[in-house]
Amino acid sequence: MAALPKVVSINDAINKAGRQRMLSQRAAKSYMALGQNVLPDLSQKVLAASLALFDAQLVELAAYSPTAEIGATYNELKATWAEYKAAVSKVPDLPGAERVILLSGKVLQLANRGTVQLEGVSGNPTGQLINVAGRQRMLSQRMAAFYLASSWHVQGVASLAVVTAARDEFVKAHLLLRSAPETTESIKSELAIADMQFTFFEAALQSLKPGESNAQASANVFTTSERILQVMNNVTGMYEKLT
Repeated sequence: MAALPKVVSINDAINKAGRQRMLSQRAAKSYMALGQNVLPDLSQKVLAASLALFDAQLVELAAYSPTAEIGATYNELKATWAEYKAAVSKVPDLPGAERVILLSGKVLQLANRGTVQLEGVSGNPTGQLINVAGRQRMLSQRMAAFYLASSWHVQGVASLAVVTAARDEFVKAHLLLRSAPETTESIKSELAIADMQFTFFEAALQSLKPGESNAQASANVFTTSERILQVMNNVTGMYEKLT
């Protein structure tokens, strides 16, 4: 019988904890896309994969918790996640979308708390960079989720404000990563790929105005956010392996 996956180091824990933030927003993105029939097959696949990975990592992180405080965070996250998972698993509709937005924020907040707590246990610059790079994954999904929320008239103007704030944070964090002394040439090459994808992403993001919808732009936002996620997941893994 194969051994169950488990957290193998503090860097691994920070990476996985940060990935939970991303999955909270990726699930919301998929729900908003499904509600508008945007790439329904892909959206359903991404939603199912996001829920399954969050479940698996939550077990690992709760078992690993190196302090009582971190253990308490993951116990709280378990309860909030169960509520969110039930909401995002229902057939999408507008009242449900409002609830998904609310609960995705609560899950994100708790997942971020766990990540920051684990970074504190690490106490080294690499831990911070894993956290920052991992947060870029979340921001890519958060921008897409709230773009799709706005296009569905879910908190339209407020959702666009979230997109703008997440975009600004992403750009600043990218500068931090590029300038960090620990960032290797290999990591810089990956960050350059993320920059290129972000250019396409921004073009789609900027096509939306409050109260409007654009099916092609929504599809572009969904797929490009997946590509940025893949690159930044690679980058986060590269920082994790630094010693």
